[in-house]
Amino acid sequence: MSAQLIGTAQDRVDGKLKVTGGARYAGDWHPQDLAFGYLITSRKAKAKIRKVDTAGAEQATGVLAVFTPFRSFKLYAGLERGEGAITGENTPPLQDENVRYYGQIIGLVVAESFEQARDAAMQVEIDYEADGTPITTWEKGVTGAVVPEQIDREKATTAILGEGISSIDDALKQSDITVEASYEEPIQHHNPMEPHATTAVWEGDRLTLYDATQGVIGQQKNLAAMLGVDESKVRIVCPFVGGGFGCKGATWMHSPVTAGAARALGRPIKTILSREQMFTLVGHRPSLVQKISLGAAKDGTLNAVKHEVQSTSSFSGTFIEAAAHRTSRFLYKAPNILVSHKLVPFDISPPTFMRAPGEAPGMFALECAMDELAVKLGMDPIELRLKNDATVYPGRNVPWSEKSLAECYRIGADKFGWSKRNATPGSVHDGDWSIGTGMATALYPAHRNKASAKIRLQADGTAQVSSATQDLGTGTWTVLAMVAADALGVPLDRVKPDLGDSTLPPAPVSGGSQSVASVTPAILKAAEAAKKKLIQLAAKQKKTPFGGKKPEEISYENGELVSGSDRQDFGAFLTSIGRGAIDATDSAEPGEEERKYAFHSFGAQFCELGVNRWTNEIRIRRITTVMDIGKVVNAKTARSQIIGGVVFGIGMALLEGTKLEEKSGRFANANFADYLVATNADVPVIDVHFLDKPDTIFNPIGARGIGEIGITGTPAAIANATFNATGKRIRNFPITADRLL
Repeated sequence: MSAQLIGTAQDRVDGKLKVTGGARYAGDWHPQDLAFGYLITSRKAKAKIRKVDTAGAEQATGVLAVFTPFRSFKLYAGLERGEGAITGENTPPLQDENVRYYGQIIGLVVAESFEQARDAAMQVEIDYEADGTPITTWEKGVTGAVVPEQIDREKATTAILGEGISSIDDALKQSDITVEASYEEPIQHHNPMEPHATTAVWEGDRLTLYDATQGVIGQQKNLAAMLGVDESKVRIVCPFVGGGFGCKGATWMHSPVTAGAARALGRPIKTILSREQMFTLVGHRPSLVQKISLGAAKDGTLNAVKHEVQSTSSFSGTFIEAAAHRTSRFLYKAPNILVSHKLVPFDISPPTFMRAPGEAPGMFALECAMDELAVKLGMDPIELRLKNDATVYPGRNVPWSEKSLAECYRIGADKFGWSKRNATPGSVHDGDWSIGTGMATALYPAHRNKASAKIRLQADGTAQVSSATQDLGTGTWTVLAMVAADALGVPLDRVKPDLGDSTLPPAPVSGGSQSVASVTPAILKAAEAAKKKLIQLAAKQKKTPFGGKKPEEISYENGELVSGSDRQDFGAFLTSIGRGAIDATDSAEPGEEERKYAFHSFGAQFCELGVNRWTNEIRIRRITTVMDIGKVVNAKTARSQIIGGVVFGIGMALLEGTKLEEKSGRFANANFADYLVATNADVPVIDVHFLDKPDTIFNPIGARGIGEIGITGTPAAIANATFNATGKRIRNFPITADRLL
């Protein structure tokens, strides 16, 4: 395989469609005879519905039907992760009168237009009967805390203890220097630019669903299960996703509700969630309380790491934000490590994956605690991390397939100018601004799953590459084309990618930063299979230059069939024999290497910020980030992904937090006016660097995931820089002006 394209910076092949409005998102499909759905959601957190008065709504102009728990269609429970799909909520809506959280789907109005459906929904009157006081606070919830059966194939409490050590607390007591602190984070919401939308079209007993999803195959499986039909009769189409960050990774209930209503009425129906509904119906990052204790020798050698986590959950769906198991469990070498996790259930909508689930909040706590330890030791934070860099996975004692974290520290420190840093808090000023610098480690696991791809060589000289993967805006369209072009030895403009359709060869969900790592090996195998098939076909054609030759006498080179002095482009060859195309499908999956190695990506984040001495306003001045993510496939979109992750981290550290009303169970700031996200004014120059070291143990391309690692470490680097600027250690996010008083 040539490497003419892989590693270069390429424009998005789908870029023109996006900037001209030609890209069709889930809400952009308009089938004939389309009706519109509008969801009715609960205004109680824990209740039973006694009565629903739909008379006014049913008489409103354009209304076709009003579905409620008293007039509905049958929906079944969805699938679980082990069954190849993920359902975000335990119980399908409209099947009983129980209300489990504020904002739950309790009805659907269908009308000829969106406006008619929305206005009629406002006329539906709901009579509730309270079912006790909802649990919406840590104080109430913690009394019912539960311990998960397992987390990432380990026990909820996992301990590694050295010889002669009876407990982690014993190891801490034997340490020369200890740090103990608690870190808190609120609920956070994804808020992608594109709201969830679904358009359901039935043709007889077959469903086509145009849906905003990060996994067309999982969505197909779940919708079939919930509607009680065979998977072969459900097609999911999602060529473009306007952002997801995890909230489009599971199946949420507006999709089966819309599909069920469309089947009942015999008409296509489109439902688009409002921004407020996005806060309750499609998940969130749970709130966390993390307690970390570190014990070290006077020279900084870690002796003990103890990381205890509690995270909010829901009675309507369980999700584990594995903040300790995915960070402190392995990042630093220590003879004694304990990680634990408890779930605190609330009467709220279910949480779900949110960019770097577990790693993002876990690294905030761990990397702030490491900074506190460095201060207490009087030691440089980078030196402390280098001293405790784990060369093997603690406890498993297997090496990483490729790890150059120490190089990330060194390069980052050089690019950032870390040596010029003043370690004394509050000692550097620029006018009214106190200047601080901080750093933190970044990490994210390298995920890979089985995937399939198809290569189709066509008589017009072009090639198609297809797989049922998704593009969340990350650049998957372009990566598929680049890898196929290199594998076939043809220019990029001769390759036409196709994705986002469940009828294509199956691929995993676009989550866990696994798409490139999973799908590209399948593309390589499919390309080889297609070339072999082409050669075998050529050997059978007597009226071509290759007729009568053995397959081993014919080769494929850069888009051409070659035998001796005879060369012919595959398109010309197919045309000459009257063949429109030839194709091959193949699959790839991890093998024995999963047992022998640990797979992770690592990086280093550096931040300089200013804190206004009078207002406590924080302004990020610059960020430097160095990433060890294996081979960089598209340098342009890769840089964009890291920048996006860093921006996400800025919002997490300084702005984002969902407010939960204790009495009502309502998310009070479920809008863009009150839920703050980072905008252009909040984002400084972000200096991005890659080591670009291929990890060919992990996969043939040598590329690991990139979509999520950029957020990890960024919030901690900001918090540590805030301490360096002010001398005040803020251990709860977001870091707002009032917390610096």
